[in-house]
Amino acid sequence: MLCRSICLALVASLWTYSLNTIFAQELLKLEASKEPSLDELLLFFPAKYPSGDWSPKGLKFQDVYFESNDGTKLHGWYCPAEKPRAVVLVAHGNAGHVASRAGWLKYLQSQMSVSVLMFDYRGYGRSQGTPTVDGAIQDATAARKKLSELAGVNDSQMVLMGESLGGAVVLQLASKSPPKALILQSTFSCLKDVADVHFPRLSWLVPRGKLDSIGAIKAYRGPLLLSHGTMDRTIPFELGEKLFQAANEPKEFVPVRGADHNDALTKDYLQKLNVFIDELAKPR
Repeated sequence: MLCRSICLALVASLWTYSLNTIFAQELLKLEASKEPSLDELLLFFPAKYPSGDWSPKGLKFQDVYFESNDGTKLHGWYCPAEKPRAVVLVAHGNAGHVASRAGWLKYLQSQMSVSVLMFDYRGYGRSQGTPTVDGAIQDATAARKKLSELAGVNDSQMVLMGESLGGAVVLQLASKSPPKALILQSTFSCLKDVADVHFPRLSWLVPRGKLDSIGAIKAYRGPLLLSHGTMDRTIPFELGEKLFQAANEPKEFVPVRGADHNDALTKDYLQKLNVFIDELAKPR
């Protein structure tokens, strides 16, 4: 009798677990399949394949295809380095695609000696679907899992790098599962703060908690390198400072003097990035 009761309890438990798992998966699919909100239509500027150079010279890369949690088919470029000092997942900004950043990938691979996976959010490049904030976070999560498989590392051994919008995306990942380090370039405190700058009459449409990087960075404890152009007209320098002030130690802020949003990869910054990666590569 006791054995039968235990078996029934076990079956009930497994059934409940299965239902909860299925419900969670369906909820994620529903969230990611929502039509973009008005603020998301203003946020994302996807470029699609075949625009751009998809066979760049001097870059050693592999086309990588994988799926987001809701089944959306995604694409990225995996650029392994010989004897890599770090394994890095890169989330790009809200315009262009992986092919438009081939020069940066080549630099990271050949000059910084790091292995990189840069992926395209849904709706960008060769990735399918329509971009939304929830979808982009799901896509980054899937890319992180794919890079883990490709490079044979876990979350805590991987560096997350985010440019502009990508900084907010990787911060969401870092707040839930800490990486080895965070590298943020020209990113913001929260999406509403950016909307207040560019669309002040419409910024009320953006929920305060949407891409709340301040909240996410408070939850992250690990090495941080954050850079921002002092003359950034897209994401004001003050928003980068605000984000940095909320971060935990250890952290380093690099003001890129005179730089706008898209020209902040200066010689001085790249030297500091190299030192930061060197420190990460040292045995602990």
